[in-house]
Amino acid sequence: MSSLTLLIPAKFESESLPIFLEELKDYKYKKLIVLDANDKKTIDSINKFDDIEILCQKQMGYGSALIEGINHITTELFCIINADGSMNPNEISGMLNEINNNNQDIVFGSRYMKNAGSDDDDFITLVGNYIFTFIGKIFFGLKISDILYTYLIGKTKLIKDLNLKSSDFKFCIELPIKAKRKNLKCVSYPCYERGRIGGKKKVNPLLDGFKIFIGMASLFFKK
Repeated sequence: MSSLTLLIPAKFESESLPIFLEELKDYKYKKLIVLDANDKKTIDSINKFDDIEILCQKQMGYGSALIEGINHITTELFCIINADGSMNPNEISGMLNEINNNNQDIVFGSRYMKNAGSDDDDFITLVGNYIFTFIGKIFFGLKISDILYTYLIGKTKLIKDLNLKSSDFKFCIELPIKAKRKNLKCVSYPCYERGRIGGKKKVNPLLDGFKIFIGMASLFFKK
């Protein structure tokens, strides 16, 4: 589907990304890899793939990679899908159906719906996600059920217009909150998070959780 670009943020993913790109060969979407130009090991690990585009991010951080990637994309739709292979591309077709058949602007993957789940969640991340999702519902009127899972498909132009700023993992909460304030149509879709192929997690649950809490407070007072 040429109207969709897979946006793949990658940071030190030389173990997982080549294997995941092999899996993605069966999916005829554009593929944009966003990473640090100094991450030579990851870049060298994917040099045999000729169906990808590599964008070297100007600013550091997970959020910066996604924002710069979104601003670079020209297709009607984009899908954020992580380089570690934890997000199953088989679920893209169902998410696209929500966009195309139910006239949604953003479809958020959720690990906390019927027929969903995670091989990666632990007690700390489970409780933290529950708390932040609850805060999102109470203080921002969000109806999504998994606020910290960034597996999503969105309409590119509408997301560009949100003027997203978060350079780090606060991106996860900034996007749905600003989308709600713009009255974009959003829905959750059941997804099953797989275990990562290789490498290490980039998230520090306690530190990044604190940053996300501060980010939500800041957005609440900047209505």
